Amino acid sequence: MHLHDDIHNYYEKMLLEEIINRKLYDQYNDDVMADLCCTVLNQLPSRYIRSDIDMAFYLSTTERVHMQQRVATAIDVAISQVAKKASINE
Repeated sequence: MHLHDDIHNYYEKMLLEEIINRKLYDQYNDDVMADLCCTVLNQLPSRYIRSDIDMAFYLSTTERVHMQQRVATAIDVAISQVAKKASINE
């Protein structure tokens, strides 16, 4: 069975936006970033969608802000767990 290529977790998009905003790729190598992303996404609920446009239409401003806050908090936790551990191992 093959799922449609457009199906994705909306939190992945939000995570990437926050990574860009924080310029985390400038601070961590690819291995740390991969671990960081996995750690963040494992803290968040799944929110699978087919189209970002549909999500933008149906998502209230309050819910979007709440989701952004969850992503920011999950990134902070992941940095404290993954990035600090990686710097110790270097």
